[in-house]
Amino acid sequence: MIHSFKMNDMYGVIDTNSGLVHIVDEIIYDLLNEESYKSEKMLKNIYLKYGQDITDEAVSEINYLIENKMLYTEETVVGNKIKPAIKAMCLNMAHDCNLKCEYCFASQGDFKGEKSLMSFEVGKKAFDFLVKSSEKRVNLEVDFFGGEPLMNFDVIKQLVEYGRSLEKPYNKNFRFTITTNGVLLDDEKIDYINENMSNVVLSLDGRKSTNDRMRKTVNDKGSYDVIVKNFQNLIEKRGDKEYHARGTFTAYNLDFSEDIKHMRELGFKNISVEPVVAKPEEKYALLDEHVEQLKQEYEELAKFYVEARKDSNKEFNFFHFNIDLEGGPCVYKRSIGCGAGTEYVAVTPEGDYYPCHQFVGEKEFIIGNVDEGVTEVEVVNKFKDVSVNDKPTCNKCWAKYFCSGGCHANAYNFNKDFKIPYEVGCELQKKRVECSIMIKSKLEN
Repeated sequence: MIHSFKMNDMYGVIDTNSGLVHIVDEIIYDLLNEESYKSEKMLKNIYLKYGQDITDEAVSEINYLIENKMLYTEETVVGNKIKPAIKAMCLNMAHDCNLKCEYCFASQGDFKGEKSLMSFEVGKKAFDFLVKSSEKRVNLEVDFFGGEPLMNFDVIKQLVEYGRSLEKPYNKNFRFTITTNGVLLDDEKIDYINENMSNVVLSLDGRKSTNDRMRKTVNDKGSYDVIVKNFQNLIEKRGDKEYHARGTFTAYNLDFSEDIKHMRELGFKNISVEPVVAKPEEKYALLDEHVEQLKQEYEELAKFYVEARKDSNKEFNFFHFNIDLEGGPCVYKRSIGCGAGTEYVAVTPEGDYYPCHQFVGEKEFIIGNVDEGVTEVEVVNKFKDVSVNDKPTCNKCWAKYFCSGGCHANAYNFNKDFKIPYEVGCELQKKRVECSIMIKSKLEN
């Protein structure tokens, strides 16, 4: 299976099964796009356009790539050869929030339940579980999440200290991340985060009008004026350490590239702006009718991105254009995706385990708790046993090894079936892959 596309005067061809990406000239693109290289009869129009000698040379090049297993390669079906081990954990430090974002999947922070904060005792047990379940894995990830985790700042500090105390005795290395809306950031918290967190995710949707339409305080006021200055203070002090300004675009800002440009103007150099995932009946939801416009928006952003990366005063990193096209995960990992429930779990303030943070609150997806460990093996197996090749739509898709079948939560929320992906998300993911290839081609040339 191959996929050919053109963008910004570049012709690209992806060989799905090998992962090889070929940047080609127009004649090879035409030959592959119509599969007209296969017979003299089909070559007639190509001969008329390019001439026979040039066409025959191009056909010879295509046959060489096929013979050397660089095009139309056979699929390698892999079994579950690797024993999963939990290596990452999301700690929901607060099922409470000081914002009430309209699109919040966590139901404004309480995850459809009672407001609560995680205790040190629950967090401590979760750390012990992670150390034990990670087996021989050395590098472990912990994300302090919410709601708004800074509402439980003192316990976060206790847990970081506890995690560090486990590293030497158990040969582990913890990498901490915190995701915050920025309302509670002050100098004390900023200094602590910059010293102790390997990564920090700063929630901001872009322009003031965009942000304040969806991300309101509990008093129905916009949050932009409060959080931007706090975020700018944090990144100014952070130096070269990792962070991401992370936003969401909706049907209200289909021109989301303008929000990304605004975030860059504010001083953020690491940016992630993602499409909202919402039921079609929501006014802000992205619909099928928006897809073509959004694809074009990604293309325009990619062109802007290429030019910005050439200028040290304007360059920035856009998370969804950073695809590893040279190495990346093994075929097995690319087949199974995120590892929800098998390599990653989310923990609630009450100590319940879920396969990931997006399932928290859906009681049928509880897989265990901090006192008993993972007890619901059947639920875990629902995630473990679904690879990209088990999904009929994905199995026929050229981009399947770039997205690994997409998000389980999105598939379940839209289709009640892990094997049926969220279609709008698929279309946008494929466009981002094409944009990433075009960007790499232009920058390397």
